[in-house]
Amino acid sequence: MKAGRETNAISDAVAIFFSVLAFLVIGLRAINGMYDIGQVTLYVGAVAAFSASVVNIVNILSGLYQNAPYLAMLYDYIDLPSHKYLGSLTTEKRSDYDYELEFINVSFKYPGSETYALKNVNLKLHVGKRLAVVGRNGSGKTTLIKLLCRLYDPTKGVITLNGVDIKKYILNDYIRIFSVVFQDFALLHLPLGENVAASGEYDENAVTQALEKTGFGPRLADFAELEKGLQTLLYKGSDQEGILISGGEAQKIALARALYKDAPFVILDEPTSALDPLAEYEIYTKFEQIVGDKTAIYISHRLSSCRFCDNIAVFKDGELVQQGSHDALTADREGDYFKLWTAQAQHYNEENV
Repeated sequence: MKAGRETNAISDAVAIFFSVLAFLVIGLRAINGMYDIGQVTLYVGAVAAFSASVVNIVNILSGLYQNAPYLAMLYDYIDLPSHKYLGSLTTEKRSDYDYELEFINVSFKYPGSETYALKNVNLKLHVGKRLAVVGRNGSGKTTLIKLLCRLYDPTKGVITLNGVDIKKYILNDYIRIFSVVFQDFALLHLPLGENVAASGEYDENAVTQALEKTGFGPRLADFAELEKGLQTLLYKGSDQEGILISGGEAQKIALARALYKDAPFVILDEPTSALDPLAEYEIYTKFEQIVGDKTAIYISHRLSSCRFCDNIAVFKDGELVQQGSHDALTADREGDYFKLWTAQAQHYNEENV
């Protein structure tokens, strides 16, 4: 901080010195009749702009000088070796999507914690089916997905893909079979097409189809009117021509990103939390068309969105406490699912009174 203040003071002093010197020269020449009023105005403006540029350059160089020592720490962190077992088996991207994932007695606790986030979970994901994962906050839903995607490895138990421990597969090959939209997804200050494809090169038709499937079509038409279409820059981080988008529109783009990847497993973690009710209903009614013959895993607090799923897994305090279809679970009036469903239904009924 001290070095920064000293640098700013120096840059200000240098700028003032050059400005005073330049104004002195301009003034003397004007007094001697060498400049008319128009030229004086022109040169004064040029000196002011030059002075501001000098201050800006000095401040940028100062920032680089102050931040440079921390780059070594950043590079050291990036170069840390991975202790995750990387595996050696190849995961083929099968055209028939014939994959089966299974959790076998899986338990997990985060590093430094004595409490298990998941406890003895047994769960099978069948090819082409829709699984909804529900439960209160902190029940282990997102942890389940992180384990499935190998962001973490189980503390106990095993997760298998087609009967083989997922740790035995080459990590990069394994994660390619998943398209995931997490709650904390991020869009970048890049063109729309690159945000969907996560790449500088992409298939424009595939990107457009993915956006239309998620309901972004009307907004995409607006972008087309700007004559940039998929090249429309999102946000204004470095360019004022960037387009601001709402939270709901950002979620639609994130969903389109998952569809564009065309992976056998689509995982959606609260994918419609920022959408208005009509947009959410549109996504749900088109869910079969959107997902197609892929296996889908859907995490949500809105139980009404689970009715289209083949199987619902209910978690409580890290444990899988119920499984079944919506009708079967609501028939069990002592179960957690029925209590959650009733609580939400009562809330909406009270609003409609």
